[in-house]
Amino acid sequence: MFFNRNILLSLTFGVSIASAQQQRPNIVLILADDLGFSDLGCYGGEIETPNLNKLADQGIRLTEMYNSARSCPSRACLLTGLYPHQVGLGHMEAGKSRQNWPQGYSGFRDNDNVTIAEVLQKEGYYTAMSGKWHLGLQKPTNRGFDDYYGLLGGFDSFWDSSKYVRLPQGAEPTLPVENNFYATHAITDYAIEFMEKGRELNKPVFLYLAYNAPHFPLHAPKEVIDKYMPYYLKGWDVIRDERFKRISQMHLLQGNPQMSPRGPVPASMFIDEPHELPAWNSLTKEQQYDLARRMAIYAAMVDIMDQNIGRFIHAIKESGQLDNTLIFFLSDNGACAEWHEFGFDYKTGTQYVIHTGKELDEMGQPGTYHHYGTGWANVCNTPLKLYKHFATEGGISTPTIVWWGNHIKEKGAINHTPCHFTDIMSTCVDVAHAQYPSTYKGHAVQPMEGVSLVPLIEGNALKTRAIFAEHEGNRMVRLGDWKLVATHYTGQDWELYNIKEDRTEQNNLAPQYPEMVKELEAMYFQWAQRAHVEPFPQMWNKYNKKQFKIYKER
Repeated sequence: MFFNRNILLSLTFGVSIASAQQQRPNIVLILADDLGFSDLGCYGGEIETPNLNKLADQGIRLTEMYNSARSCPSRACLLTGLYPHQVGLGHMEAGKSRQNWPQGYSGFRDNDNVTIAEVLQKEGYYTAMSGKWHLGLQKPTNRGFDDYYGLLGGFDSFWDSSKYVRLPQGAEPTLPVENNFYATHAITDYAIEFMEKGRELNKPVFLYLAYNAPHFPLHAPKEVIDKYMPYYLKGWDVIRDERFKRISQMHLLQGNPQMSPRGPVPASMFIDEPHELPAWNSLTKEQQYDLARRMAIYAAMVDIMDQNIGRFIHAIKESGQLDNTLIFFLSDNGACAEWHEFGFDYKTGTQYVIHTGKELDEMGQPGTYHHYGTGWANVCNTPLKLYKHFATEGGISTPTIVWWGNHIKEKGAINHTPCHFTDIMSTCVDVAHAQYPSTYKGHAVQPMEGVSLVPLIEGNALKTRAIFAEHEGNRMVRLGDWKLVATHYTGQDWELYNIKEDRTEQNNLAPQYPEMVKELEAMYFQWAQRAHVEPFPQMWNKYNKKQFKIYKER
């Protein structure tokens, strides 16, 4: 620890109690980065997450919450209540280089949409963000946040405080970060400070707590990594089976789902042809130790994030704010399989080193750069199909926890209603008794796409509606129990699944129900037209100078 947190809490909160007159709830969105569907203990994982497990026991687990398959699109979707293409982030943020691209891909716009922070700030909320932004040139403080601390870009060292900034410009950093800096701790420290600032202002708080864990580069303190190292030497096949057994015992999936087969390494910008992941027992001992160490670092990052979430919750409880706080926990996409079964080192790609001897102890420490690879991503998404980037369940299913004290009708409930990141805006507007604007700062605002999740909190049902996704040609439409999905690298043929009975997408029913395929396909293309979705790969190859192999015509 880089300073005494007990002293911080006593100085920050003392024994003061939040105003009893405050009626509108605080709203906290906690977002993990590249966390797999089954990594948390309450979703079947072996990683120690007691604080999130407790939130799940006292709240609701939404097992079919859909994101937008990748960091920037999901974050834009989460904050605006619109599909990512509708706000210019159909692909990724890239600064000024994409301003001449089609409307759905030109970068995060501010002239036809609002963020949750902008809506609630206007309604009298104190709005703050701590963590990863990754939404391009606009700063969080230009999009409705009163205060910000964190990483503006997509990923960087967890050990280097110079990569993290305090906004607005001129705001003095108030917490020490120089000694023994670790990003997850610092992001939590500022989140605690921001909650206290809102209390002192006697305002309800909207806090967006966006951890960059467990995204690569894999960084964590050695002692926490060492705790997990023996476990992951079991290998990805054994651990995946163990997770599936727990998931089945916990009834996290409906029907009688089958475990998806050991996953592929998909075709990509670095891999010409897809191939199957190797069995763990086919690897050399040196490979096994290297890979186990990579996954142990990842697990340590999740463990430390959970510890900090517990510390954050304890702080707001001590300040008297917890009972009036709605908390969401989500992940921005499925586990990251980029781009090789054995991970990568030095930079994103397929260049990797098998670390041995003393090098193993140095993995995850300052100055290192590692990723765990497709083999472990397959475990993190157990038992779902494929990974981040894809519209299959492994790419777009986020482990979701909703906690709101005594507002939760059935504590510990597991709810299988299809939901979407666009629903978060609608829910925030609902619980804050806010007015979603038709215009903002002189420009017309697109209407919200989502629906309020308050009925689920109250133990009621949502009406059936269509949910959509598209990223890099991977696309889907979900309507009720049915899902139509296409995966780009396999040729984009539509596949049809009954998700209630077949969550792991093993039994393609498209040949049996051609009329349903046509109906759902028509819905998808109507949505794509109004949401500014362009066909891949034609759009990408026209506007991007680098022609990735994954986007060639097949």
